[in-house]
Amino acid sequence: MAVGSDEFFRVVDALADVERAESGQYSSFSVRGKRFGYYWPRTQTVGLKQTISEQLALVAERPDVFEEQFTSGGFGWVVVHLEGVEADELAELVFEAWRLSAPEELIALVPDPARAG
Repeated sequence: MAVGSDEFFRVVDALADVERAESGQYSSFSVRGKRFGYYWPRTQTVGLKQTISEQLALVAERPDVFEEQFTSGGFGWVVVHLEGVEADELAELVFEAWRLSAPEELIALVPDPARAG
């Protein structure tokens, strides 16, 4: 069930126009200047932009895997513990985080993993 950081990076790299920035303790990910995710190698966690309702549902359903990070601009950010999530679920969460930040014309170019056959 555990997902490694390599799987997270594979999912992110499959998205269009992702910019990665390195900090001393984490990496951040943006699309066309809008942040959608973070990765903390020390804790093997990622922070992902979600809708507030999705943030609340994830945390309520599996608080051992998901934690509320913060809310901002009508979005709820969630911390995902990679050891507790499956690859397909992570791919859907990363895509959703990216989709919430990407412009419409870019979204049309990237297949939604939840709808992929």
